[in-house]
Amino acid sequence: MNRIAHLSIIGVRRAGAVRRLATHAESPAAVAAKDGKTVLERALNAPPRNTWTKDEISSIYNTPLMELAYAAATLHRKHHPHNTVQTCTLLSIKTGGCTEDCSYCAQSSRYSTGLTATKLSTLETVMAAAREAKANGSTRFCMGAAWRDMSGRTRGLGRIKDMVREVRGLGMEVCVTLGMLDSKAAEELKGAGLTAYNHNLDTSREFYPKVITTRGFDERLRTIENVRNAGISVCTGGILGLGETAEDHVSFLHTLSTLPEHPESVPINALVPIKGTPLGENKKVPFDSFLRVVATARILMPGSIVRLAAGRINLTEEQQVLAFFAGANAVFTGERMLTTECSGFEADRRLFEKWGLVNMKAFGGEVVEKEKEGKEEKEEEREEGGVVGEIAQGV
Repeated sequence: MNRIAHLSIIGVRRAGAVRRLATHAESPAAVAAKDGKTVLERALNAPPRNTWTKDEISSIYNTPLMELAYAAATLHRKHHPHNTVQTCTLLSIKTGGCTEDCSYCAQSSRYSTGLTATKLSTLETVMAAAREAKANGSTRFCMGAAWRDMSGRTRGLGRIKDMVREVRGLGMEVCVTLGMLDSKAAEELKGAGLTAYNHNLDTSREFYPKVITTRGFDERLRTIENVRNAGISVCTGGILGLGETAEDHVSFLHTLSTLPEHPESVPINALVPIKGTPLGENKKVPFDSFLRVVATARILMPGSIVRLAAGRINLTEEQQVLAFFAGANAVFTGERMLTTECSGFEADRRLFEKWGLVNMKAFGGEVVEKEKEGKEEKEEEREEGGVVGEIAQGV
């Protein structure tokens, strides 16, 4: 190679290096926008995966908000009927007296919140609440007990299994949250017909010790593993507004989206500050941050149900609808959600009617059941490609 050609190659290489340095010198927002677009394009055209990196998630999370919401809505429609929302009701079946020190929780015995501890509810009380919830459109009934774990609670577990069986008998999905759960208890609940078990991560691994010290992050992951191994659907999410950062949101979503299997249900809570708890004076999480988490969760875990949980009552009607647009497709409804206020049945009925939302049916997400047809006619339609499964989307 002659000297002139050699110098030309060096010049090209140096120019490329300068261009790369210039790219790195761009503002973080500009870099995030470029990276986010590339990651979003891959996410929109690829099957679900659990190999996300924190850098990829950060790129998605920091995408300009309207573009992020639109991308989430686009992916949502590929995996779910866009106008369906499941309504769930959550009942506290054993309130207060918990030995944990979760800094946000009114049910901790360590804080003076004015809450009176109760014993485990009777089967009759639970069934009355479940029937009311079903009559008002709820298709999933959830029960929560303020316990650290189920160790040594043989009698209590037996009573809860009875509750699970009876609620399933109503044709409803059933979820419970009872604290940490070992594999044996998980298998017993599965045998009773439990649909799902809720055990939230709450926040990122890094921020977790600033919120809770009586239970480790890995202990939460072990409970999730025990639930999954028992064949029960996993319901796990977090709480926004604990004092965490955007980086914590990314890390929290990274843990969820890289589990061996994506959670069937991802509840997103907005902290409801309770006087008497260490976080009782926290400010409300900004809605743009809340929306970013909802939209990013939808993109990372496209097949999961993303649930608007505690704190929804503090969102405006328009904010709720924007969250539905960005991929949220479940809410908790009724008078209370454990110990905090909740949007009532009638208010949610009006919301759904106004915005054209349809209540998701239990066990599979059907929107509108097709009218009864003869077996031969159904087979003909399937052969012609006119029917896909048993779901008719109301779109």
